[in-house]
Amino acid sequence: MPNTLPASVDDTLDLLRRGNYVADRSLATALYLALKLRRPLFLEGEAGVGKTEIAKVLSATLGRRLLRLQCYEGLDVAAAVYEWNYARQMMEIRLAEASGDRDRDALGADIFSERFLIKRPLLQALEPDPAGAPVLLIDELDRTDEPFEAYLLEILSDFQVSIPEFGTVTAPEPPIVILTSNRTREIHDALKRRCFYHWVDYPNAERERAILAVKAPNADARLAAQVVGVVQSLRGMDLYKAPGVAETLDWAQALVELNQLELEPSVINDTLGTLLKYQDDIARIQGSEAARILAQVKTELAASTAR
Repeated sequence: MPNTLPASVDDTLDLLRRGNYVADRSLATALYLALKLRRPLFLEGEAGVGKTEIAKVLSATLGRRLLRLQCYEGLDVAAAVYEWNYARQMMEIRLAEASGDRDRDALGADIFSERFLIKRPLLQALEPDPAGAPVLLIDELDRTDEPFEAYLLEILSDFQVSIPEFGTVTAPEPPIVILTSNRTREIHDALKRRCFYHWVDYPNAERERAILAVKAPNADARLAAQVVGVVQSLRGMDLYKAPGVAETLDWAQALVELNQLELEPSVINDTLGTLLKYQDDIARIQGSEAARILAQVKTELAASTAR
């Protein structure tokens, strides 16, 4: 059963919480306005901070279908929007030629009808749905080429697709559109103007502890606090790739599987591969640096507990 859209920012926060997503108020405000005013929401931020998860949570909590377009270099209209079923069209032409019961104009109109149209995620998002407009996730847009960005302008502004042989397909109800980018390149202003924008930053320590409590409830409270403290310290260092929230969760869950109740330097050294993804970063942290960071985190946690 589909659910109604949130009626306020507070409702949006509650909606996200029901999907086990711990959001700050600024993100909930941007999402509420995008839903209320039926505008696409463009989310930028480092990899692993939870941008994609927002679309998944919306789909689950609103009871809407999720259509995901995973972007990559060379993505084209045939893979993202539509293509014609050429094999079936050729078969239809040969059958028509063999029977001789249709003229060329009728045959041309028939083979470019909807039954020969293969619909990809962007076109599927414009179709009516009894459960309500679907959630369309256009993920990692920065991986595509600029020509594909230009193609998206019609969809994001008018929620329609023009198919030369078929006509214009317009959504009876605009889909809920979430676009994400890891900012490996800049997205053109023309596309950004059609969206509401929000930068999804790394969470502060308090919110990251709340995320761990929801996503890794089996982690001991002391262990969770230490994990968050170490991760927050690593994000302040000049690493090739700082750990995102996804890596924090992976690390906490790995430590739970190892039956750890608190961090030790040797445990950090043995499990850094679940947290850091580049050997240069791992080599820099392993050993004395890991011990120094952990000692500092434990000192700070003890001081905060004493207050």
